[in-house]
Amino acid sequence: MDWNRVEGNWKQMTGKVKEQWGKLTDDDITQINGNREQLEGKIQERYGRAKDEVRKDVDDWYGRQTW
Repeated sequence: MDWNRVEGNWKQMTGKVKEQWGKLTDDDITQINGNREQLEGKIQERYGRAKDEVRKDVDDWYGRQTW
């Protein structure tokens, strides 16, 4: 997967990220700044989920995006 698309369009993607993971705060979104590892870490922190589950969720979410 080419995560560079997300990084390059982070400002446009933030609404979709917040729609999917509503527990992420605006500060979280700003801090993540398109970095996948930070996104996964914040999701783990906010939702108390395992790393492999979060990675799959992010993969699924990414796959549903229309570019």
